[in-house]
Amino acid sequence: MRFSEAWLREWVNPPLDTQRLADQLSMAGLEVDAIEPAAPVFSGVKVGQVLSVEPHPDAAKLHVCSVDVGEDAPLQIVCGAANVAVGMKVPVATIGACLPGDFKIKPAKLRGIESFGMICSASELGLAESSEGILPLPPEAPIGEDFRAWLALDDQCIEVDLTPDRGDCLGLVGLAREVAVINRMPLMPIAIDPVAPTTDERFPVQLLAPEACPRYVCRVIRGIDPAATTPLWMRERLRRGGIRAISPVVDVTNYVLLEIGQPMHGFDLAKLAGEIRVRWAIAGETLTLLNGEQVRLRADTLVIADAERPVALAGIMGGAESAVSAETRDILLESAFFTPLAISGKARCYGLHTDSAHRFERGVDPELQVRAIERATRLLLDIVGGEPGPVCEISAPEHLPRPRLLHLRAERVARILGLQLSDATIEDILERLGMTVERCEGGWQVRPPSARFDLVQEVDLIADIGRIYGYDRIPVNRAGSATAIQPDSETRFELDRARLTLVERGFQEVITYSFVSPELQELVEPGVETLKLANPISAELSVMRTSLWPGLLQTTLYNQARQMERVRIFETGLRFRFGPEGLTQTPGIAGLVVGDRLPEQWGQKGQGVDFFDLKADVEALLTQTGVLAEFHFVPAEHPALHPGQTARIERAGRAVGLIGMLHPALAARLDLNGDVFLFELDLVPLTPGVLPRYARISRYPSIRRDLAILVDQGVSYEAVEHCIRSAASDLLRDLILFDVYTGQNIEKGRKSLALGLILQSFSQTLTDEIIEATVGRILDRLTTELDARLRD
Repeated sequence: MRFSEAWLREWVNPPLDTQRLADQLSMAGLEVDAIEPAAPVFSGVKVGQVLSVEPHPDAAKLHVCSVDVGEDAPLQIVCGAANVAVGMKVPVATIGACLPGDFKIKPAKLRGIESFGMICSASELGLAESSEGILPLPPEAPIGEDFRAWLALDDQCIEVDLTPDRGDCLGLVGLAREVAVINRMPLMPIAIDPVAPTTDERFPVQLLAPEACPRYVCRVIRGIDPAATTPLWMRERLRRGGIRAISPVVDVTNYVLLEIGQPMHGFDLAKLAGEIRVRWAIAGETLTLLNGEQVRLRADTLVIADAERPVALAGIMGGAESAVSAETRDILLESAFFTPLAISGKARCYGLHTDSAHRFERGVDPELQVRAIERATRLLLDIVGGEPGPVCEISAPEHLPRPRLLHLRAERVARILGLQLSDATIEDILERLGMTVERCEGGWQVRPPSARFDLVQEVDLIADIGRIYGYDRIPVNRAGSATAIQPDSETRFELDRARLTLVERGFQEVITYSFVSPELQELVEPGVETLKLANPISAELSVMRTSLWPGLLQTTLYNQARQMERVRIFETGLRFRFGPEGLTQTPGIAGLVVGDRLPEQWGQKGQGVDFFDLKADVEALLTQTGVLAEFHFVPAEHPALHPGQTARIERAGRAVGLIGMLHPALAARLDLNGDVFLFELDLVPLTPGVLPRYARISRYPSIRRDLAILVDQGVSYEAVEHCIRSAASDLLRDLILFDVYTGQNIEKGRKSLALGLILQSFSQTLTDEIIEATVGRILDRLTTELDARLRD
């Protein structure tokens, strides 16, 4: 909600400067997001009147004007605006004036004619982004008056970021009421008197969806002046409220929207057929909106229709075919109450966001509609004239919000707020907020005002008491309670430690949305059922992720598009998957690497990262469990990964994760550069781990024996290691693989593994006989189980 401070002070004017007023609003729960000047800095601009307009002798598009600015003699000013005319009141920048952008006005010659000032447009004064011609001022503008002071441009525009529950403050009257209550000042609202009808014409209305629109108010106004323009004071208030002026009828409805918070709409009466019908849309109906977009309606959309077709999306946007235009002479003015549930989310379904929908979604006062139409009628008659008919109100009282009666306990107030307030203070705060308060046993019966949709429980009343009393006045007390600390298991997998491990290995943590593009999700895990969002932010973020990989891939694309070719990132978070028990949320950790193994440096040439680099990072994480040997990397396949560089990570036969290289076809489709490697681990199976235990160090020397064996290329090192450890018994302290070779002198289909065996005993110094016997057992087991033999 954006509003003019000067406008607010017409309703209530506390003795506070702008910043203190903003701080006060923020402390009352109405957070102020920004304070901006109503106009950029300029000086030396006066109100002038054009006395004469003569054509420039040497330029067809220029005019030589004589302008009275209240000085001894009129000023001669050369002007190129097409709309300059004799008798116009205009803003004039005199010699010495300084306009926005530090543009200083000096005497000038334009095609040989001297000019002593400039007649200004709205854009030149910073009052509009663009403008056609000079800014016309109303006839009552005083000649010679300082333009900035006359238009009160030394004003501030305050933008309040309201929480969704405070729809009552989406109008200036609601904000003024809050300021008045906080400062214990009277509110001075405008008087809204009924406008007497001058004709008996009524337009028939049917409420065919009373549960969604229980009140509809309308009025016929005939014979408006289509040539009338919106007065400058109203255009200025709309501009300072963030709304662009369009035409008198539209501007008046927007003005009432800002002033009292009631959305309204004006129809061209000549374009309506038969009657107004407030009904649910028929699936497949089409409607061209005011913004030119044609939408195909869904059956759950409330529409305003005439006897032939829909003419507006109820509570969202009007239709182009029935819109007020420059030729409109007769209008139907509407003001309705739509239930929040009927409007909530509908605008986003059609890719729209409007001020009207924003208010109806949060709740508009159901008793405001007649006052709004009377206010708009008076403004319209003053601007465009016309003959108003009677106000027609059609309602379904059984569907209107019923007044709520809340029970407030005095002891509950003290318990929640942590301070003892007197009964008189509580009653005073509630009554100043417009509530009806009656004493009862142990507290009060409180009836909130109709505009306060947020007051539904006792605790809501207490929150209001606290914010009006002042959060800063509530004493700070340290709470004390008996607690029983539950120790964490020392064998659990610590996620914070895992994060630090990856950071120490050069990774950076990222946080991405839990909802992702359905197309990317299908590429990463084709055929996997996903949870579709009923009300997504956008079509690109419409399903919940089943893997952390889509977010990592999107982040990599973003970085590579900005010349970051070396990427090492990880993320922790929930995955949302369907299983036998329905939707489950499983925590996981995933990572991605691409680019060079090391940052660019002089000591080593660049070398691309590979599968085993990432495998080492994953093993560093698994080391935290204390049982790295329980985890096995088993060759596997995955649709998103390279079939020859993919492994499933298992623990006791249970899959706990995946690691591999992104499939080249998928990388090309996503426009990713280089070989991309990913991993993902489920966190739950990583617990429990094993606590470290003391192991004594042998007093006897270790012996190393190196072996070079030949095995089939399909034999994994893990199988070789398992075979050696089982044959060596407790003498093997360590096993080192220090070379893998294929090629010349090695038969096809075989590979050479060079192994270092570290042997040591706790009870004796190993002799050659023991060592040879152990190595022999190892070779026999390798030969028997893996068809291995010593390399010549």
